[in-house]
Amino acid sequence: MMRKSEKKKTMAEEKSTEIEMTTDSIDAALIFHVVYDVLAFLLYMHQQIPSMLQDMTFQFDSLQTERKEEIVLTQNAHDASFRRKNLGRKRDIKLEIKRLEKLMNTISGLRTAFQYLLCAVPNVENIVFVFGASPRRPHHVYEICFSNGSKNFLASEVMTRTRMIEVVSRKVIRALISKGVGTVSYSGPSKLFLLVKAPTSFNMPLHFLPKREFQHTKKIVPYRLKLISRNSHKDISASCPVYKAATGFQQQQNVSSDLVWFQCRHVIKGLALGNPTPEE
Repeated sequence: MMRKSEKKKTMAEEKSTEIEMTTDSIDAALIFHVVYDVLAFLLYMHQQIPSMLQDMTFQFDSLQTERKEEIVLTQNAHDASFRRKNLGRKRDIKLEIKRLEKLMNTISGLRTAFQYLLCAVPNVENIVFVFGASPRRPHHVYEICFSNGSKNFLASEVMTRTRMIEVVSRKVIRALISKGVGTVSYSGPSKLFLLVKAPTSFNMPLHFLPKREFQHTKKIVPYRLKLISRNSHKDISASCPVYKAATGFQQQQNVSSDLVWFQCRHVIKGLALGNPTPEE
């Protein structure tokens, strides 16, 4: 019979995937776009948003534009029936914007905060997404590890999305799908937390708060992805330790004590969906 410790080790191995890339180094632009793509994918697969984030962003922008147009049309309308129709449409648009506004603003805030972080700490190596009531009581945990070797990029270059980034992002999404992400049933709106490991000198209190003693419940084994550049050594345990379920995300002795976890203050809360279909 398999021992309990051996069973935990097997579970951790099953939920760990290593992705080797053709690029020589992992820069801030790649980290930024991969993390944002994973964020969007996880929100959709866990049914926290009704459609893909890209479609929702387009819909939200369109609603805001339409609201401005309807205001002008209503003000200039002389026909009473046309005016009533415009007022009704304006109310519908206002309600839909109100339903989406907080979510979209929070996602935008998280995106901006992460971009600021990469400008200050371009060689980020450990990133964690936590679904649940709090980081200590998660339902699902996803960890992305980037091998050391990131280059310092200017803020204007962080947003650049290249063909290589597209390829890497698709590999990461396919890896998550192969691990069964999104196969659980919808359990209602949840919170999504972003945590990043950065130097203790990092100081951005409007966007990130230090969580030095961060660890989650022992019952959760995180889904772990390791992204390794072509010239990096495959054993990256020093920069991306394999955390065991028994110890959560506590730092191991071979990790620099100068690095601690920081939690993004922009916490995303999913939308309450009517009658979502089971995730496939």
